[in-house]
Formats: sequence, C-alpha cells, structure tokens
Amino acid sequence: MATATLLAVDFARIFGRIEVSSKEIAVTDIDDTDRRLLNALQKQGRLSNAELSEKVHLSPSACHRRVQRLEKEGYISGYVALVNPRRVNRKTIVFVEITLRAQADDVLDAFEKSVARIPDVLECHLMAGQADYLLKIVAEDADDFARIHRRYLSSLPGVQGMHSSFALRTVRQTTALPV
Repeated sequence: MATATLLAVDFARIFGRIEVSSKEIAVTDIDDTDRRLLNALQKQGRLSNAELSEKVHLSPSACHRRVQRLEKEGYISGYVALVNPRRVNRKTIVFVEITLRAQADDVLDAFEKSVARIPDVLECHLMAGQADYLLKIVAEDADDFARIHRRYLSSLPGVQGMHSSFALRTVRQTTALPV
C-alpha cells in the first residue's frame, strides 16, 4: 500500500471560500479484479459472496477479503435499495436553479443547512456558472411541487432568484460509476 500526501481542496468553497488542508492518507490502487467486483456490486448489490466470487472468478474467501478491503478503504461507501419512484407516487422530477444574494460563508452555510432538511430534495449541488445551486427535487405532480415550493423553497435563506424546470422523461439514469 503506497502512502502519499494529498492536498485536499473543498471545491464547494472555491469562490471566496477556500479551505485547504493537507493530510496523510493511504492510497491503494485497485486492480482489474477490484474493478470487476465494484462493477458487479454496482449492478447487483445483493449478490451473495458465493455468487459474486463466481462472477469475478475468485475463491469465496479471496472475494470476501477484497470486498472487505474495498469497504474499509472507502471504495464502497454503502449498500442501498433503489425504490421505483412510480410505485411510491414520486414520478415528477424538478430541477431548480437557485441564485443567492451573496457568496459569504454564513449565507452559503445557512442555505445548505436549510436545504438538507427538505425531504423532497434528492440532490443539491454547488455550481460554477450562472446558478449558485442546482437542486433535484422529486414530487407526486405539479400540485405537489407547488406545495414543496410554498412550504420550503420560498423560505430558503439568502435566495435572490429561482428557476424551475420539469423533466418530461428520464432518458438515462444510473447510480453505477465507471471504474
């Protein structure tokens, strides 16, 4: 296992909010077998160790050790069940671009803390470009989004402007990262 000193820059703080720290972290390169394990688990996270070892052509014990190492080193951050949004009546996806009045730390922090408490927000990204933040919101329908807007979005701190776009159809959606 090679150890390297890496400079960690929080990109979310680039514009007027730079925090830089360096820390000693262990860096382990993953090989093709690790990649096969990660790809198989991204497609089917509920595979048994026996099934997984067969798919990647490893003994069950070697497979188990590798998966444990990938978990320990943070390559695998968790396991989830992907719920069908239509089955739980959350079929409407809305992307909301938000512009803030200022980029001061206290404004960004207050906004981010408030957004984190909105249950309908699936994702919140600090952006480079015209909008400061991009939210991905899930709702039952347009009326439900209006409720979310009235109850949560309209009272977010520091907001100067907001632009919402409804997704007509999802063409591609995956949680699998290329490894």
